[in-house]
Amino acid sequence: MTDTLKNPNPLPIVEPPTPTAPSEHSTDPEEKRFGLFSKILLAVIFIALVLGGLGIWWSFQPPKFDVLENARALTGSDAEQQPVAGAVTVATAIKVADTLLNKPGGYLQNDVMPPGVLMDNITSWEYGVLTELRDSVRSLRNDFSRSQSQSIENPFLKDADSEFNFDSDAWFLPSAEEEYRDGVVALQGFLDSLVSANDQSARFSVRADNLSAYLAVVEKRLGSYGQRLTASVGDPELTAALTPSGPDLQPIEGTPWSEIDNTFFEARGYTWALLHMMKALTVDFQKVLADKNAQVSMQQIIRDLEKASTRKWNPFVLNGHGFGWVANHSLVLASYMARANAAVLDLRQLLLSG
Repeated sequence: MTDTLKNPNPLPIVEPPTPTAPSEHSTDPEEKRFGLFSKILLAVIFIALVLGGLGIWWSFQPPKFDVLENARALTGSDAEQQPVAGAVTVATAIKVADTLLNKPGGYLQNDVMPPGVLMDNITSWEYGVLTELRDSVRSLRNDFSRSQSQSIENPFLKDADSEFNFDSDAWFLPSAEEEYRDGVVALQGFLDSLVSANDQSARFSVRADNLSAYLAVVEKRLGSYGQRLTASVGDPELTAALTPSGPDLQPIEGTPWSEIDNTFFEARGYTWALLHMMKALTVDFQKVLADKNAQVSMQQIIRDLEKASTRKWNPFVLNGHGFGWVANHSLVLASYMARANAAVLDLRQLLLSG
């Protein structure tokens, strides 16, 4: 039999599935969320590093400047020419204000955005500088520019005094920077009138009593900062020994832990500005200091202020105890300011003596 048996219903041949290439863009929702989170995290880290770097750079104390060279630059005089009486003092006030406004980061105390709003050390330093600047401009208006109590005050100094006493925290319509820049313009106007001698109300009286009146304000400021710094010390017995006592004096409360660095840097800013002002007064009152034999006291003040305003590289304010491992920055600064205050008192006595 030659017939071949055939299956009437043969099974179909199934082809194996062809593998597909993986998609370049995964549709897994978990992977999408992880990728988005990674991008956000990297962006946050980058912004934090940028803000941190700016904060460190902006926190450095501006360098000191030569008051005589600054006065020559602002008045246009050469090195051989002796500046007009009072020109160095007024030019120094202008430079201090300009440094306050144009240092790296600018004026930060009224900032409402980071990193300025997060920085308290340099803003406290700014307030200390502003405190001394206000005292100097007020003394220029009431003492240095007036020969007697009935003399007419200079309109430039009147405007400058008003502008620099504007709220230091104001940031909008108008901002503190705008008002302070107007104060700089007013001081520059007084300096120009003083140098040109065209305005009879623009004068600078180089007298011992005028300098003594300004030093009386300095004496109170140094004493106040010294007590506030001493109150930051963690040793109650040491604080009591370093502060005056008496039945009419109120006990000094300790500085809160969160405000120790603010007090320290505010005092540093004040000493930085005061150092330049004392150097300027040394030039303008050179003859008065020589006549009163007061050069030694003035140089002592300047030396102590130099030490008090030395650049501090450590960003932290440490208040150690006794002879421990950690320094006591507040106490060191208070000691320099106390020595400067004692020299100011001696200088005032020499100026008021016959």
